[in-house]
Order: sequence, then structure tokens, then C-alpha cells
Amino acid sequence: MHPSHRSAADARFDPWSPAFVADPYPAYAALRATGRVHRFEPTDQWLVPHHADVSALLRDRRLGRTYLHRFTHEEFGRTPPPAGHEPFHTLNGQGLLDLETPDHTRIRRLVSKAFTPRTVERLVPTVRRLAAELVDSFVEAGGGDLLTAVAEPLPVAVIAEMLGIPESDRAPLRPWSAAICGMFELNPSEETARAAVRASLDFSAYLRELIEERRKNPGTDLISALIAAHDEGERLSEQEMISTCVLLLNAGHEATVNTTVNGWWTLLRHPEQLAALRADHGLLPTAIEELMRYDTPLQMFERWVLDDIEIDGTVIPRGSEVALLFGSANRDPARFTAPDTLDLARRDNPHITFGAGIHFCLGAPLARVELAASFGELLRRAPGMRLAAEPEWNPGYVIRGLKELRVEL
Repeated sequence: MHPSHRSAADARFDPWSPAFVADPYPAYAALRATGRVHRFEPTDQWLVPHHADVSALLRDRRLGRTYLHRFTHEEFGRTPPPAGHEPFHTLNGQGLLDLETPDHTRIRRLVSKAFTPRTVERLVPTVRRLAAELVDSFVEAGGGDLLTAVAEPLPVAVIAEMLGIPESDRAPLRPWSAAICGMFELNPSEETARAAVRASLDFSAYLRELIEERRKNPGTDLISALIAAHDEGERLSEQEMISTCVLLLNAGHEATVNTTVNGWWTLLRHPEQLAALRADHGLLPTAIEELMRYDTPLQMFERWVLDDIEIDGTVIPRGSEVALLFGSANRDPARFTAPDTLDLARRDNPHITFGAGIHFCLGAPLARVELAASFGELLRRAPGMRLAAEPEWNPGYVIRGLKELRVEL
């Protein structure tokens, strides 16, 4: 590794700095200009900033979300997590996001039987109704915080509706999810881990009861469909079902919330593009894709190196961790014309916001339905929406979003 590469990465890439979190894009440009891979000492990771490399590595089976299907922690040169964190790792480790083949293939096939394009199609009227109700209340109130009033309640309500979680039980869903997702940030603290463990135990206990209830009285919800899903005698275990439900809630709203809020913040800073969208709602489908590309809600995805790989002459040995920089890949001039320009009519837009390969986002069709519904309603019902206060970013870098977005109508 050339020493200048290391200093370039360390000097500019600083995921704990509020200034970097607020605008990581100049640092990404510097990383792309100085190499295809950079060693980042503080997290013991290799940063990969280019679209072609990120795209290829997402599909490369020599990398994995886990290594436990092939190695023990010790064989892989890693320290096992503390025993006290076990409930979080049990919950997280049995979900699609953190499994590799053969388990991933089996579970994804079973979940896909329950979560089909038809499921999403059936949800469209519900999503539109919920979006209309939330935006109506927001307009009646004369505006407020877009995050808590519209962006957050919509996807949480949709997933809860889909899973068949009664309305009276929904209040803790968002806090549970936030506590669990804290563990996906870089170097989480012991306090973060304890909160995640507590939420994992509570959420699992709640779902265990709900699954038991659905076994006795199946409904038309996704949990009943997951119980019924089987393939040549294979079924989901109870833990796999619980982990799948938690993943659907966490993955099914965190990114959608941030795409909505970050997207509106982007639009409000690009008045000419917003005016074009307000004049022609037909731009909405390409606009949503462009907002996902321009300011990516999940900036980084990590992968373990299961067998040595080589990037541009640098061998990255087995046991290493690579950090695929989605936010950087989506601004790569080698793949996008004028990548730093927001172009809501952009047609050639192969962003990798939903990932690629076997872990491609299962909920992508549902996310697009939700985004179209909430953006569409706000364009129709709040055509004069404007910023009421300069927003601040949350400290998290991996899951990157605003604390709030206060607007007036």
C-alpha cells in the first residue's frame, strides 16, 4: 500500500466527524482519485469507493456478510462477541441480511413465497391511503417536522400492516428498531450494545407470542404466510421467522425514512429541480431513483473476505473486512454523467442503493411504492412547502439521516 493512499484516506474519510457526515462527497471524490482501495486503520477495514468495484464485489462469492458458515471466530482471526451480546447476534445472525448460502438461499426462497410481487401489489391501496391520511393531517397542522409526521409513520405502518401487528401494539416498533440498528454503526459503544440486546429480547418475545397466536388463528398477513411457507418439506424455524420479521421492519423503514427526508432536503436546496417536478408529476419515477442515487440513505455496506482477493494490485487477505462505499459509488463519474448534479429526469441511472447480487434488497418494489405515494401526496397537497429551519444530521454515518426536517406550507 502506497503511504500516500493511507494518509489520503485518513485525512478525508472521517465517519465520526459531523462535518464529514453532513457532506461526505468531497472526501469520496478524493478517495476515488487516489486509488481503488484504501486501508482505513481506525476501523481495520479496506474502503472501496468506485462503482465498478463495489458492484462487482457485491456479486463476488469470495466475500460474505458472515464467515460463520465456513470458519469459527478463532479460525478467522476475530474475537467472538461478548457473551452478553448474544441475544442481538442470535436475532441478527438468523436474518437474510447476515446469512450466506446455503441458509440464505433456503430462507430467501421461503420468504419470497410469502413476500411476492402480488403481496406488494395488494398493499398499494393501503400505502396510498396511509400516505394520504398522514399528509392530510400534516397539511391541516400547517407543516411541522416532516420526519415524525410523514416519513417515519408511513413505512412503519405499512410493515406493521403487512406483518399483521395490531395497531395497539405498534408504539414500541420504532424504538426497538432504532436500538437494534445502532449496532450497524462503526465501532458501537457498550451502551449501544446493551440497548440493542434489550430491544432484541423484547421484540423477539413479542413476535414469539404473535407467531403462536397466528399458528392457532392464521390470517392473510405475512406472518401467517411465513408460517405456511414450505418447500419440499422445508420450513422456517421459529428463530428464522422472528429474525425475518425484525429484518423486514428494520430494513423496511430505516432507509425509506432517510430517503424521504434526505430527498426533500435535497429538493428544497435545488429549487429549479423542485419547480420542474412540481410542474410535471410525471417526473416522479425518475426523480425518486435520482434522489436515492444523489444522497444515498445507507452509505456503507461491509463484507468479510472469505478468500484472498486482489484489487488493483493490492491483495486483501482472508479475514479482512471491506467497506463498500455506496454513497461514493453512486457519485462515480466513471459511471454517471455529471454525478454531482441533481437531474430528476436522469434516465441512465444504475445506482446501487438497493445493493446487488444475492443480497439485493427484497423490499425494493415496496420501497418504491411507498416513496411514490408519500412524495406524490406532498407534491399534490403541499405545493408551496418550504424550509422552516436549517436541519441537523444524526451522528450516524452508515445509516445517514437528518434529526428532523421542519417545513412550513
